[in-house]
Amino acid sequence: MTETAVEPGSARPVRYGYRVRRTRYADLLSVLAARPARAVRAAGRRIRRLPPVVRDLLVPALLLLNLVTTREPHELPVTVALTAALTLPLLWRRRAPLTVFGVVAAAAFVQWLMDVQLPADIALLVALHTAAATSGRRATLIAAAVAEAGALLACLRWATDGAFLTPFVAATALVVAAAVLGVNVRTTRAYLAALEERAERLEHHQDQQARLAVAEERTRITREMHDIVTHNLSVMVALTDAAVYAQHRSPDKATAAMLQISETGRQALTDMRRSLGILRTDEPDAERHPLPGIAQLEALAEQMGAAGLPTDIEVHGSRAHVPATAQLTVYRLVQEALTNTLKHAPAGTRAEVRIRCSTESVGVDITDDGRCPSRPGTTPSGHGIHGMRERSAAYGGTLQAGPLPGGGWGVRTRLLLVGSGAASA
Repeated sequence: MTETAVEPGSARPVRYGYRVRRTRYADLLSVLAARPARAVRAAGRRIRRLPPVVRDLLVPALLLLNLVTTREPHELPVTVALTAALTLPLLWRRRAPLTVFGVVAAAAFVQWLMDVQLPADIALLVALHTAAATSGRRATLIAAAVAEAGALLACLRWATDGAFLTPFVAATALVVAAAVLGVNVRTTRAYLAALEERAERLEHHQDQQARLAVAEERTRITREMHDIVTHNLSVMVALTDAAVYAQHRSPDKATAAMLQISETGRQALTDMRRSLGILRTDEPDAERHPLPGIAQLEALAEQMGAAGLPTDIEVHGSRAHVPATAQLTVYRLVQEALTNTLKHAPAGTRAEVRIRCSTESVGVDITDDGRCPSRPGTTPSGHGIHGMRERSAAYGGTLQAGPLPGGGWGVRTRLLLVGSGAASA
């Protein structure tokens, strides 16, 4: 018994029982329709897992099985021979696609001459698809033209009276579809190959950039170590000589020199830990001690004065707008120049350091009055002047180092703060 009711706002009764039964029938039909689709997809997945040779053998096997079950016994020798000639060459279609297409086309022409209709003619479309997927445009056009000629001959002979156009259009559509699908496969493969090649190039480029970054970092660390070790060892040697000279005549000065040596050694260790802090993530010294800059030049001058090189520092302009990396470069330039002066200038030499800060650049000028005609740092084998040139070039500057006209030695450069390679400093 079907229950009926009247919905609010409606004058017609609604049969709920009929609606329930119709919904159940629709669900049942959808389930039944979905089962073949799932079965087809599962079969396709299983077929794709088979080896290529086994997949290629499926077409001849199915076509021969069709002949055995549908043809008369006296027709089997001819039909089996023609089917084998059409389908078996497909086993080599991936190795020689154009040759296989020619063999299949020749077998199809023999079949046409013998006036035998076979479902194995689909092999010509398979061979055309493979040729289009693996050959160039010209070969694809020639193969498609041959297949189209075969379709025309087949329709002329086997089409029923008055029905030539429909089978010819259908056969032409199959030929075009096989050729277009093959061209699409070839284009997709070429595109994927280009993507893989591009990915390999990008990976190679990234590896090169990583190696360059490592080499640049090693150069930076080497340059820092050279400046730190050379400067501090030179100061410590000078202070040691002074302490040995004054140990009998002035023990207080000798004691002060030894204390200064100890302080210089601790400062050298701190600078080395700070410079190598990037190599050790657990190193706290780089965070506790800021990078040396223009503000630390006074302490550097005092240290050089204690080592026997009186140094005057003059800073013009505000250093607040000068980046920390640029200030580090200024400090290292001054440190290296004064160290060279301490090592190579005669006793009694005085040095002057003038720093000019502006919003666009920082000028660095280091001079001394030592009477030394030449210094090893200026020769190609020296590393001091070379390292100073690299530091200056990182900020677009050109370093000039050499003897002064009135005697002494001078080092001069100008660091650009706008559009400079500060990261390289």
